[in-house]
Formats: sequence, C-alpha cells, structure tokens
Amino acid sequence: MSVTLKDVAQAARVSVSTASRALTGTGLTSERTQQRLTRIARELGYRPNPIARGLKTGQSRLVALLVHNLTNASFQVMAEVVQARLKALGYQMLLCIGGDDPQQESDTLTTLVDHRIDGLIVVPTGKNGPQLKALAKDVPIVCLVRRDDATDLETVLADDPQGAYLGTRHLIELGHKRIGLIVGRQDTTSGRERLSGYVRALREAGITKDDTLIHAGHFVPETGVTGCRKLLDLPRPPSAIFVANHEATLGVLRVTAERNIAIPDDLSLLCYEDMPWFEWHRPAISIVDNGARDLANLAVDRLLQRMDAKGNGKGNGNDGVREYRVGARLIKRDSCRQLDTPISARSTKPKSSPSKSSGSKSAASKSSAAKPAKV
Repeated sequence: MSVTLKDVAQAARVSVSTASRALTGTGLTSERTQQRLTRIARELGYRPNPIARGLKTGQSRLVALLVHNLTNASFQVMAEVVQARLKALGYQMLLCIGGDDPQQESDTLTTLVDHRIDGLIVVPTGKNGPQLKALAKDVPIVCLVRRDDATDLETVLADDPQGAYLGTRHLIELGHKRIGLIVGRQDTTSGRERLSGYVRALREAGITKDDTLIHAGHFVPETGVTGCRKLLDLPRPPSAIFVANHEATLGVLRVTAERNIAIPDDLSLLCYEDMPWFEWHRPAISIVDNGARDLANLAVDRLLQRMDAKGNGKGNGNDGVREYRVGARLIKRDSCRQLDTPISARSTKPKSSPSKSSGSKSAASKSSAAKPAKV
C-alpha cells in the first residue's frame, strides 16, 4: 500500500495542509518544519501524486515532446536536449512517438490532455491542425521541424530550402548534372522545402529538372530502398544521389551494399541530417546538417517563454506567433567526388568486388545563424 500525504502528516503530528505546504515549498512553513517533514516523508517512502498536485496547483510539471520516430538521429538529439533542459528546471519530459501517423498523433494528443501537461513541443503530421489549435487554447505549444499549415502556432524550422540548395549546388560544382533526389512527402514542410532548394540549384545552373530523377515518399527506410532502386535502374542512372529524407538513407545504403556499388567511385552520395556513424563510415558520408541541437534548444527557449507568459496571466502562452529558422550547413566528407568521366562511361551495375573508400580529409562549410522570421 502506498504512503499518502495523510500518513506523513500523522507521523509528523501536523495537519495535512501543513504537510502539503512544507513538501511543495509553496506555503508559510518554517525551514525547520520543512526539513523535518521532508525527512519523515523520505523515511516513509512517500511519493507525491503529480496528477493530484496538478489538479490543485494548476501545474503538472510535465512537458511533452511528440516526434515521429527514433530512427531519425535528429529526433534522438532533440529528445536528449529537451529532456536535459527541462530536468534542470524541475520538469519531467514525456517522450511520445507518433509514427508520422495522424490517428496515432491524435490519440496521443488526447492522452496528453488527460495528463494536464504544462507545455508541448510537437513535430506535427500536418493532419490534426484543428485538434492542435483547440489544445493551444490551454497549453503553450511550439511546433518543431515542420509547420502545421492549418494553425498559426509558433514554429521552429531548419532552413531546409537553403540546405537542399547548398547540397545540390555542391554536387553540381563537382560536375554532376544527373542528380537523383530522394525526398520526403510533399504535404510536409520539410519535403516541399527540400525539393524547392534542389530545383533552385538546378535552375541556376541551367540544368533542366527531370522528374524521373525525383522520388518522394514516407519518412521510412523503405522509401530509400524503393527510390534508390528506381534511380539506379534508369536507362541513364544518376551519377549522384542526394538523400534528403533522413530515414531513407538507411535504405539507400542497403541497396548500394547489395549491388556492390563503390561510393564515391561509382556513385556520389550526399545525405540530409547527420548521425554519428556517418562520419565513421568508410567512406565518411557528406551531409547537410540541419542543426538538430540548435533547433531543440530554440524550441525549448520559446516554449519556456510561452509557459512563463501563461503563468504570469499574459494570455494562453500562444499569443504573438512567430516562425524561427535555424541555419543549415554543408559538411563535406568523402562520399562525393569530382566527376571527371562522362556519365555514359560510368556504371552502377552490380560488381563482384567490394566497395572502395576514399580517405580525403573532412571539411565543413560556414553555417548560417538562427534567425526569426514572421509567418
């Protein structure tokens, strides 16, 4: 049987209200009384009920982070940053996985309402705008990575158009003209914006957009498998592939391994968003870094400010909506090479020899800083 606040009060021979004030630090109790009640509560094994406390104080000290998956290394980094920041301030983070599924996201949002969360950072599917809008009347919310076009919620985004532009331009500067793109769904912010950056770089270089070189799909490894196979099976396959759907990278690497394609000798490969083993991979994989740590820190900063505004009686914490961008940067490693032979002379057919690796030194381009922008 669990120990209740009443048990602690009886053991200390004080009223329940005095015990409550002493253990929460919210009332007029002497330091000596507070120390004695804390010691007795610890000896008895008393644990406060956060839901009951939330009903009484209006604060649960719970903040939720809702992301699509933990396959994406950026989401892992974001979860670590958010948890550490909140823990330092006495909050508990509820990590929720939505699977990029609208129904699962909707069910999760309903559950979070029942837990009376104090705030929410969400990577939205873009399909539950009305529900998010209704929740925002009571709970401060910050959208992360994606914008929900059906709402005007504050949003923290990577500079995906610029990131995709930098990556595509890098491949063009290396001499590639047939550049395959594997990108996210076009009904998502990141999917649309990364495609726009790719198209802009092609247009500036005078290269005609070829729709057969573009494969869009869900944010899962299978998208990389399907897209990579289609690209490599073209009569004129690309000399480079830009994988702008992070989860799809795993699928692309599977296909290149299955076909014994040497990177970068047979195919240059550039990926969006970093993960630690990309640098350890041989060859080390060139990436466009979306600044996951900076994105998470900025999202926490904005959420805390909105929570403070609500706590101070300044609206519901979702007034004065803005959109913020964190600069993307290109990190050059070893998976992209200068194209010095005609495309027609190159082959992406399966080989009997294992993949080769390159040993050139890594270098990173200058990154842009986070900047606010009006919606």
